[in-house]
Amino acid sequence: MTTLQQAIEQTKIAGNKAFVPYIMAGDGGLKTLKPTILKLQQMGVTAIEVGIPFTDPVADGPTIEQAGERALAEGVTLRKVLENLASFKEEIHVPLVVMTYFNPVLTFGLEAFAKACVAGGVKGLIVPDVPLEESAVLRTTLNPYGIDIVQLVSLTSPPERIARIAAASQGFVYAITVNGITGARTSFANDLQDHFARLREASQIPVLAGFGISTPEQVVSMGALSDGVIVGSAIVTALHDGKLEKIEALVSASKGVFQKSTL
Repeated sequence: MTTLQQAIEQTKIAGNKAFVPYIMAGDGGLKTLKPTILKLQQMGVTAIEVGIPFTDPVADGPTIEQAGERALAEGVTLRKVLENLASFKEEIHVPLVVMTYFNPVLTFGLEAFAKACVAGGVKGLIVPDVPLEESAVLRTTLNPYGIDIVQLVSLTSPPERIARIAAASQGFVYAITVNGITGARTSFANDLQDHFARLREASQIPVLAGFGISTPEQVVSMGALSDGVIVGSAIVTALHDGKLEKIEALVSASKGVFQKSTL
């Protein structure tokens, strides 16, 4: 069992659902990265998804796209983020999952990128513009360094593709809950329960729900269907606005979801 999967399983044993906040590294400058990670860690999150700013973020909605633009304006790069993480690696006690697009990784060089991830304490990688059929190059290079390649599965994936994605994914399966880009939603499709049932049956590792989850109530409802949730835009907005109490409410909603879902 990998470090990332183990963290999620331990959360499950404690009677909670995994809570993974997404942050945009360098939104507000790289000086914000350390205090943000340490504060989220203190709140009791399971892992942290560290987004890398990119000029063409095809999977991201306006909130995360604008955060990326602010980070790019600060001169933030993939290399600078990993170097910054390495500077306080010993203080990080939750798994970090880097979310980036393939071009920055390719420019960095796969082997050099893997070594920089290890130096920065990174345990997982999400690359949304690399489909399953092209992801072997990532696993071949990064797995020997103890870095999981997390695969995304969409609502429109047929059963045979779901099975292949579940078999290939590492750490957890990232289950997209909407047809579209990231961003807060007020409602979700009515057939999510059946979709997640199929996913969890096909997967031998945890299944986490992401995209669109932005309220404590949604954390509870999506947590009841899955092994945990990933929250992005709501976290990015709260950090930008300095409203940490909103993040604390989201994290708190993931506690004891096993009990809530049986009522």
